[in-house]
Amino acid sequence: MIKNFDDIQKMSQSNMDVTMKVMGDWSKGWQAIAAEMTDYSKRSFEEGTATFEKLIAAKSVQQAVEIQTSYVKHSYEEWMQQMTKLGGMFQNVAKEAYKPAEKFMQAAR
Repeated sequence: MIKNFDDIQKMSQSNMDVTMKVMGDWSKGWQAIAAEMTDYSKRSFEEGTATFEKLIAAKSVQQAVEIQTSYVKHSYEEWMQQMTKLGGMFQNVAKEAYKPAEKFMQAAR
């Protein structure tokens, strides 16, 4: 398998290249997830603030209940969409990070 020092150096370099590729992909994926969560948090806060302002301006209890019900329904739908999107992003991070390692393992056979 390993015949001389050059083979060891080539294998070490190959391992390092794969590791750096995996870490780079992993980092990019987590940055995208963090940016997405930041955007979602900002939107959620803005929607919550706007709803609070509407609640303060409500003329009746019935109107306040309608505002709150609408907000809760919209927030839940938005949250479910966000979690679905994030699930896909996590899945892509794992797939992309695994690709270089998979190629390396196939080459080692």
